[in-house]
Amino acid sequence: MDKIPNLPNVKPELLDLPTIQKLEPIDDLNHPPRILMLYGSLRERSFSRFLTHEAARILEHFGAEVKIFDPMELPMVGSVPETHAKVVELRELCLWSEGQVWCSPERHGTIAAVMKNQIDWIPLEMGAIRPSQGRTLAVMQVCGGSQSFNVVNTMRLLGRWMRMFTIPNQSSVPMAYKEFDEAGRMRPSAYYDRVVDVMEELYKMTLLMRGRTAYLTDRYSERNERSRNAIDRHIQKL
Repeated sequence: MDKIPNLPNVKPELLDLPTIQKLEPIDDLNHPPRILMLYGSLRERSFSRFLTHEAARILEHFGAEVKIFDPMELPMVGSVPETHAKVVELRELCLWSEGQVWCSPERHGTIAAVMKNQIDWIPLEMGAIRPSQGRTLAVMQVCGGSQSFNVVNTMRLLGRWMRMFTIPNQSSVPMAYKEFDEAGRMRPSAYYDRVVDVMEELYKMTLLMRGRTAYLTDRYSERNERSRNAIDRHIQKL
């Protein structure tokens, strides 16, 4: 195939020309959007867990199927084989999900170890399967003191590294001990309204993304790499 004018480094046969038609959703999408929720604290009175359950109620009202992973008894990364029951459970939930919500308390100015440990157990690749790539992601944090955005910023970085589509909106709840009642329900406030906003946006973006992620995450560089590998394998057989 002839070279593309002004793009001599590009292989024309591997370059996709995006169209609206190629963004048509594929697969059976009659099921409710599948949302996995992770929280980052093992405390009995965990505000990140309270906030996660509050957000789950909103998503369920919109029509999502929600599953919340319990991080209790999930070992530290590298301390047990990947066949450990909790590791298998987490990874299967990631594969099941079409969108995710990550909610962590702030510990020493950053993400909690419990939260990071869950993310670290999620591999970028499992053979040809990518448990996180193409999923939508919403991030939330709870603070013991004044409002901070350290944790949501860190989780955005992690989400990008995991090749997830992180929505623009986010939630940060300061002085979380004031925002939840004894039953763990969030009190009415502007912070609660923001949680509704975030879940509404996540739900909408998940509806838009699902059935299209295979095309949206198909990259020229990866097609080029596969092509080179195929040529190398052919040469080795000669």
